[in-house]
Amino acid sequence: MPRHSYTLACLVFVLLFARSLEAVAASGEGPTPFNVDKGLDMAGLTPHLALLEDPTQSLRFEEVSSAEFADRFKSTAGQSPNFGFSESAWWVRFTLKNTTAEDLAVTLRQDYPLIDHLTLWEPLADGSWKRHATGDRLSFYSRDVEHRDYLFPLELPAYASRTYYMRFSSDGSMNIGLSLYAPESLLERIGKEQLAYGAYYGGFLVLVIYNFFMFIAVRDRTFAHYLLYVTSYGLYMAVHNGLTFQFLWPNFPWFANHSLLILLILSLLGALQFARSILVTQQIAPRTDFAARVLEWLMLISLACTPFFTYHTMIVPISLLTFVIAAQLLLMGVLALMAGSRPARYYMTAWTALLIGVLAYMLKTFGLLPHNVLTQNGFQIGSLTEMVLLSLALSSRVNELQRKTYTDALTGLFNRRHFDDKFATEFHRAQQSKQPLTLLVIDIDCFKQFNDTYGHNVGDHALKEVARILAKGVRKPNCPCRYGGEEFAVILPNTDHDAAMSLANRLRVKVEEETESGYKLSISVGVASMAHDEFDCPNKLFERADYALYTAKQQGRNRVIDYRSCAPRRESEMSKNALIGAES
Repeated sequence: MPRHSYTLACLVFVLLFARSLEAVAASGEGPTPFNVDKGLDMAGLTPHLALLEDPTQSLRFEEVSSAEFADRFKSTAGQSPNFGFSESAWWVRFTLKNTTAEDLAVTLRQDYPLIDHLTLWEPLADGSWKRHATGDRLSFYSRDVEHRDYLFPLELPAYASRTYYMRFSSDGSMNIGLSLYAPESLLERIGKEQLAYGAYYGGFLVLVIYNFFMFIAVRDRTFAHYLLYVTSYGLYMAVHNGLTFQFLWPNFPWFANHSLLILLILSLLGALQFARSILVTQQIAPRTDFAARVLEWLMLISLACTPFFTYHTMIVPISLLTFVIAAQLLLMGVLALMAGSRPARYYMTAWTALLIGVLAYMLKTFGLLPHNVLTQNGFQIGSLTEMVLLSLALSSRVNELQRKTYTDALTGLFNRRHFDDKFATEFHRAQQSKQPLTLLVIDIDCFKQFNDTYGHNVGDHALKEVARILAKGVRKPNCPCRYGGEEFAVILPNTDHDAAMSLANRLRVKVEEETESGYKLSISVGVASMAHDEFDCPNKLFERADYALYTAKQQGRNRVIDYRSCAPRRESEMSKNALIGAES
């Protein structure tokens, strides 16, 4: 049997065995009542729940609460009552027993807010029942307590046992997460949760504002795609946490229900576009990029269909598409990483953290993992790390854009724009710190004749070869640049005259030796140093180095000349026209 078939068979066996154990456990004795005393802080009710599935959603409370149905309820046996996407209604029964001589006030909490219809039947002292009907298909104000989760204040008489019934039905995932709190403990818990949510969404808002201004400054579409992703994802998480229904659209339950799908689709669409932009997959992996475009179109079609189909109809295919898109995002990151993309390093780390959280949540949604703090908040736990790392990826993107702006496309050296900025910065720094600054201006000898003889294509290759020699022979913080045409410049911070002359001669010899068997090139170099306050601006220093280069050309080329050794001449004698005439 092939290895993958064997692995699949083992996985199926494990899942079937686990389900059989759950069935055996559920067929045992019913759950015990939960004893409530004055020491109650917070307690999960899962071990004390009894469940009844209603596949047709037709059972009424009078039937379910009758003696005839008492034996049909099955214990959870401590397993998480998480049933994934279920078309059934689920009835829950549990008993609370007050073991004290005083009446106790407690609060029942359902901590998963995305339940369409949720009803609680509370027994009263006179034998009647109080019905609490709520859910996110009703107005937010249908809740007993205006909170993002479902909170039900209950009163337990002294030494009394009370049995409660609840009915859950939803087009989305069926997660039953019931717990009991003392009122004081619940206030403390909610206060800490609000602080955590404030920090999370505050950081999210700062990230959105920061990247919005970066987009305005840089005008790169990658930032626009990221803004689409992070905004829709942040709002999606707010829907997921029940905060948008509480604060943004409490009287619009239809939109509250469908906004989860709309924002999920937009966040996936933004994630695909962001990945394609920052990883440049159209260049490094065209086929993978095409697959990503197909997925984008599928998400757009899903977005258009959302208003016309029920949540239950849409959520299953979109959830499956989420798995496919997650795999696609990882594949694009791996390919970009293999291609040497710098942003891909941060991207892969960020998405790995997020996708682990996504995977945990989706497995919980389909009932393969229990409903707990980690699986329920897997998205947020992963996204906290992802937001920080993706901001680093964007910073890397900005640096990459800046490098492109300051890089000469032909030679790969810094270009004239970078030279002007860098030279001015180093000049003023040298003035303030009283440190030396030296400039080399380099020109390839007789390059116009070389181009006329061999053609511009060979000339471009010759320029690349000289640039390679300069880049190899000049170490940081020294900065070689292509000034224009066949002329180069090297900025040498904190370098005195003697060291600069030595470097210039080494570069001249290397160009002559390493091109002797091919292009047979030579260079002339003009050197100018600023050891004192003899220049009042960067242009003066450049003019002296350029004049020294002109003198080297006049004296026979293939040599290094320092401007101090040149005979005094007027600036008119340093014109480029004279140099061009000498070349021709």
